[in-house]
Amino acid sequence: MGQNTLPPDGGDDNILPVDLKAALEERYLAYALSTITQRALPDVRDGLKPVHRRIIHAMSEMGLRSNSSFKKCARIVGDVIGKFHPHGDQSVYDALVRLAQDFSQRYPIVDGQGNFGNIDGDNAAAYRYTEARMTDVATLLLEGIDQDAVDFRPTYNEEDEEPVVLPGAFPNLLANGSSGIAVGMATSIPSHNAHELCDAALHLIRQPDAPVEKLVEFVQGPDLPTGGIIIDSRESILEAYRTGRGGFRVRAKWQTEDLGRGGYQIVVTEIPYQVQKSRLIEKIAELLIARKLPLLEDIRDESAEDVRIVLVPKSRTVDPTILMESLFKLSELENRIPLNMNVLSMGRVPRVMGLRDVLVEWLAHRREVLQRRSRHRLAAIDRRLEILGGYLVAYLNLDEVIRIIREEDEPKVSLMETFSLTDVQAEAILNMRLRSLRKLEEFEIRTEFDTLSKEKAEIEALLASDEKQWQTVAWEIGEVRKKFAKATELGRRRTQFASAPEADVEAIQQAMIEKEPVTVVISEKGWIRALKGHMTDTSGLQFKEGDALKVAFPAQTTDKVLIVTTGGKVFTLGADKLPGGRGHGEPLRIMVDMENDQAVLTAFVHDASRKVVIASQAGNGFIVSETDMVANTRKGKQVMNVGMPDEAKLVVPVRGDHVAVVGENRKMLVFPLAQLPEMSRGKGVRLQRYKDGGISDLRCFALADGLTWDDSAGRNFVRTKDELAEWLADRATAGRTVPKGFPRSGKFGG
Repeated sequence: MGQNTLPPDGGDDNILPVDLKAALEERYLAYALSTITQRALPDVRDGLKPVHRRIIHAMSEMGLRSNSSFKKCARIVGDVIGKFHPHGDQSVYDALVRLAQDFSQRYPIVDGQGNFGNIDGDNAAAYRYTEARMTDVATLLLEGIDQDAVDFRPTYNEEDEEPVVLPGAFPNLLANGSSGIAVGMATSIPSHNAHELCDAALHLIRQPDAPVEKLVEFVQGPDLPTGGIIIDSRESILEAYRTGRGGFRVRAKWQTEDLGRGGYQIVVTEIPYQVQKSRLIEKIAELLIARKLPLLEDIRDESAEDVRIVLVPKSRTVDPTILMESLFKLSELENRIPLNMNVLSMGRVPRVMGLRDVLVEWLAHRREVLQRRSRHRLAAIDRRLEILGGYLVAYLNLDEVIRIIREEDEPKVSLMETFSLTDVQAEAILNMRLRSLRKLEEFEIRTEFDTLSKEKAEIEALLASDEKQWQTVAWEIGEVRKKFAKATELGRRRTQFASAPEADVEAIQQAMIEKEPVTVVISEKGWIRALKGHMTDTSGLQFKEGDALKVAFPAQTTDKVLIVTTGGKVFTLGADKLPGGRGHGEPLRIMVDMENDQAVLTAFVHDASRKVVIASQAGNGFIVSETDMVANTRKGKQVMNVGMPDEAKLVVPVRGDHVAVVGENRKMLVFPLAQLPEMSRGKGVRLQRYKDGGISDLRCFALADGLTWDDSAGRNFVRTKDELAEWLADRATAGRTVPKGFPRSGKFGG
């Protein structure tokens, strides 16, 4: 490198020190603002983002109206990126494709010819294969653009001009919806029914102070391209439209098809918006393989032009509602569509607007467009009247005009001086054709002059009267309503409303679990596992060193298992969620928030119809229903209030009408069950009084059948009602020494 490439002064002069934080903030703010205003958020007036507006404008410039022939999308994309939108061709083509998809746009703006993708999520063909033109909706959006209806601005290279906003005779923002993510804000607007929007707008013109509650009578809710059923309450829909924020739960539309002999199948004909059909079916098939849908046998896609997904139940006895509810819970057959009406108000300010605000701004825009078009027409009439005035002068003095033109060196100046004409009038006379000089022409000029004068008076009256302007806007909206009326195929409402059927939550939960027999095993140290099948002999179970069996019982995978600790807490676990039988299982403390100083007292399968007596070491107890013991969180539920050194000791099922309780002092007491209170939580009442020691065992029984127990040798003892007379007393008394033959262990079970 022989040459010195450094500037002669070393280049230090042009280096400016900049605070990095300030520089980053300034640059990021500029980027954020351009993303918000120039890319991601739609304008409230025409409902379009810049890319869509530029696509429509480019198609308009190319003359691709709804009644013209189609042109290759490659030409449209080339024009858009070459003249108006300096971004990637693929992003522009993707936007163009979306405008043509009838499952993405409620009222397509582009009429596509060729493969524009499908509801399964397949992509459109490349832009060299597809063709497009505008639809009637796009024509409405552009109506009046050549009549100074909107402002134009220079394009990015200042070679051309583009509209700042479109005239927007169609309520596009709400009718077609929009979604986008900017910096620090996002927008999500579902599509609506154009007929309903026009009704609401017309009501707003008649009653400018109409509240949103009244408007929601017209705009009942979204009307999605793919149909479906919205299952939200009217209150939540109203709140969403009032604030501009909320969401809608959309479900697939389904019906049962009778197959004869009591058999049936379910057919889904509409799926929620923006759910890819192929992905939806794939997901349900995965759930089937994972055995998460025990009520479902098979799923088939029989769709052609229309959606037709066939669901085959396991058996004819399966309740279709419960099957569908389990599918709604687990798959995208139910989907939530967010509403976040974050739009550019007046094309500049991003803000979240309610339904009423959006309609008010659209109407204000339509009125402004009407005023601008009227002024433009007025100026055109004035120019034409001026010329017609000149023509009339020429006809009245035809011979003189011809003489001046033939003989004068500067006929224009002479004409202006002779007849007091303006420059425009003189120029028009000089540009007249000879054939226009026939007699008929004068009559036609006078007729045109009168007609235009009358139209001018009408427009001036219109511009002078607010009422007339609103009448005209209302007439225009009425015409749009006629074009997209609910009676037409495009205008009919697709999304229906319904309330979700009241299905049994328990039944739905069970419908999501494959029912299989298991044996739940819990060790002394609190390790839990579920072995497949029902085991009768648990003697062969292996445990970690120093650990042993605490409790084992049969269950089904659909059951809930209640685990009671010595601290009086109850935890609930689904039998299907328990670790498998390989190894020693997992410690309970990982699965629930169990205190370290507490141990497992007992565990059993939840039975909603059953009640139990829970008793503490000190001899307090009460009756509690098992439904009150169920806890839905990791924290569990405190059922018995006990404090150290006291702890929960016994959980015994309620049976019969009496309770027999035995203390560690080998004294037994029998008292009526009615003396025990039923509570959902508490310390309980005293069962038996002890000088020292605590409770040993407790049993509920029917006095008429007598009290039974087994001794250690397996012999069975029964004491009849009469034989128990000396132990019968009130609750909280001391009792008498146990009967002869009572086990040494102090337990009824031997």
